[in-house]
Amino acid sequence: MDYNLDRLKKMSVVTRFAPSPTGYLHIGGARTALFNALFAAHHGGTYLVRIEDTDKARSTDDAVKAIHDGLSWLGLEGDRPAIMQSAQEARHREAAATMLDAGTAYRCYLSTEELETIRKESRATGKPVRSPYRNPNKILPSDDAPFVVRLRMPDDGETVIDDLVQGRVAVKNETLDDLVMLRSDGTPTYMLAVVVDDHDMGITHVLRGDDHLNNAFRQHHIFAAVGWQPPRFGHIPLIHGPDGAKLSKRHGALGVDAYRDMGFLSEAMNNYLCRLGWSHGDDELFSRADAETWFDSDGIGKSPARFDMDKLRSVNAHWLRQLSADALADDILSHTPQKPPATSRGWLIALAPLLAERAHTLEELRASSGWLLHNGAPTPDEAAENILSQEALARLTLFAGFLSHADDTALATIDAFQTAFQAFLAENELKMKDLGLPLRAELTGTKAAPSITDIIVALGKAETVRRIEQICNR
Repeated sequence: MDYNLDRLKKMSVVTRFAPSPTGYLHIGGARTALFNALFAAHHGGTYLVRIEDTDKARSTDDAVKAIHDGLSWLGLEGDRPAIMQSAQEARHREAAATMLDAGTAYRCYLSTEELETIRKESRATGKPVRSPYRNPNKILPSDDAPFVVRLRMPDDGETVIDDLVQGRVAVKNETLDDLVMLRSDGTPTYMLAVVVDDHDMGITHVLRGDDHLNNAFRQHHIFAAVGWQPPRFGHIPLIHGPDGAKLSKRHGALGVDAYRDMGFLSEAMNNYLCRLGWSHGDDELFSRADAETWFDSDGIGKSPARFDMDKLRSVNAHWLRQLSADALADDILSHTPQKPPATSRGWLIALAPLLAERAHTLEELRASSGWLLHNGAPTPDEAAENILSQEALARLTLFAGFLSHADDTALATIDAFQTAFQAFLAENELKMKDLGLPLRAELTGTKAAPSITDIIVALGKAETVRRIEQICNR
């Protein structure tokens, strides 16, 4: 393992996010990573990432890549390079050998059939699985007989966890099975690997979903069996859908990469995920830096949070409007399949912030800005076409003539053009709606666009006249 254990152990807090690479990085996993990163940052500690790939049959390289990509997008890669759990197998077996030597674990030679019989009895009686081979006087099979290594659980008393979120939780030891530590092929189980890795990485605090609470009781005894101090646990209620049911794909439970592709910002996703199950007074919109300052376990709620796509879109709209004009222009241009005119960037810098006021996602912004990437007048959509009557086209032709002969200073600023535009309307006894709507329709190809004065000043005299003439001369 690449970490300096002695150095890490001197730090007040070391947390970790430990996903299994059996699929994409889902919303719940991303929130867990975020909470651990924020907790570590708040306490001046270290946040680490470990890929738990002990389930070799289901772990895939694609899933590993998806997890890393998702964490990278969210800024949750870890303060040290991530490690692969499978690379520590020798260390896991070493810990199992230590337990065998100490008598806190034992070799179990039960056959598959014998084990199934014991499990049936366990289910019928409510008692835990106990192998007869935990008895040191049990006669052992031949030396070459296959075996697993099991943890020797205590038969009485209780295990108490002082949970950072749930408070004091306890379970009677008589309900805990003798867990398998090593399989018959010598490979470690998940439960053993987690404990060894947490110890070796110097993990002091673990925030994870409350579906792992039962694991905490069992892992407590593995730590004790090797003579190690367990970390402090905090088990977070899972995320539910708006209807209160367990979050699923029908609620929008997609991989975080899907949200990125839909045009959500990492700042917005971090902000929203942080508020899913944690609160700081009435604060709703805040930066990652604010969250690192405020975040602690006492702000985590004990009830499941509800994922709300509309709320996420609202949060994203806020962060979208915080982007600079240059950043908005860069994003739009980078997602343009065709080569736009050279003037597009200037138009975007002028108008993208105004378009962003109407958008919730980058995808919506890109869709609404297509007319700024068009060489000449865009094809009007149905709603815009309905506005472009013969009477409207006549007014547009009249305005094009006026604009062609207007002094360049008339378009130098928004205020200057508004003055010239109002003078034109008054001179021709027109109202704003008589010309504003047709102008927006022919310049943008749509009804939904920023102020017509902003559009014309941004496009400039020549482009505005060119687009009017193209539409009027169809």
